[in-house]
Formats: sequence, C-alpha cells, structure tokens
Amino acid sequence: MPAKLPKIDAVTANKLILLGQQIKAHRKQQKISAIATSEAAGLSRVTLYRIEKGESSVAMAAYLQVIAVLGMEFTLTLSAAPPLEERQNEKKGWIPARIQVADYPQLKQLAWQLHTKTELTPTETLSLYERNWRHLDLQQINSQERDLIDALCIAFRK
Repeated sequence: MPAKLPKIDAVTANKLILLGQQIKAHRKQQKISAIATSEAAGLSRVTLYRIEKGESSVAMAAYLQVIAVLGMEFTLTLSAAPPLEERQNEKKGWIPARIQVADYPQLKQLAWQLHTKTELTPTETLSLYERNWRHLDLQQINSQERDLIDALCIAFRK
C-alpha cells in the first residue's frame, strides 16, 4: 500500500504544474514523443503524463529522471520563508474549502463527537460555531481560529 501523500498548498501545487508545463514544452520543442521520453526514462507513459500535468503524487526522482533524459538542467533556489506574521496576514480573511477539525482547538472541543481527522465544509463549520457559541472559551481562541470565525461570518451571515 503506498504511503499517504501530504496535503500541499496552492502555491506548491502551482509550482509543480509550472515544472510539468516546462518539461512538456521542452519535450515538444525537441520534437521527442511521449513514448520515447517515457521509455528512455524508464517510466510508463501514464507517469510521464502525470509529471507533465504537475501531479504531486509522482516521486521527485521520476521528475528528475525525465529532466535528465530531455537534457534539461534542474536548478534549485532556496530562500527563507517570510516571517510567520506575514504568512498569517496573507491568510487573513481566507476560507479553506475543507476545514480540518483538528487544526482549530475550540472547534475540536465543540465537535467532540467527530474524529479529529474529520473535514467540514465552511457552512458546516459556521453552523457548528453558531449553535455552540455559548460553549466557546473566548479567552482561549487563538488568532488563526478567530480569523477563521471572522471570515466565515463575513462570507455566510445574512
């Protein structure tokens, strides 16, 4: 059974998609068929297709093998991540499509009957907060959870 894949954010997913697009564009520019590329790299055509789509489930070694077969140069530039405060400010007002119960301590307490790995939709989450508001410990709500509640209220309250 394959290992469970980590969840990636939109920025990382977009970087993988861009990498896949660059690989495909280079292959087409060189007029090399997908079959020839996949055989030379020792991969299936399906795996090459997934690489060119930028799917995160493909091993990094497979990406690098295709890059080498096509004669491309892979370079990596690492830079320091922005400070935590800046990253948190970027997410202010942002609502995830699925909300992990375990990521929000007060929500976890309100949803005690749910498994901690449960994901809720934004409307389900707001409903849970509204129905159980009296049980919230307002002194214990962290800024991340407070931002989520504020964003949910702005988005869904009439």
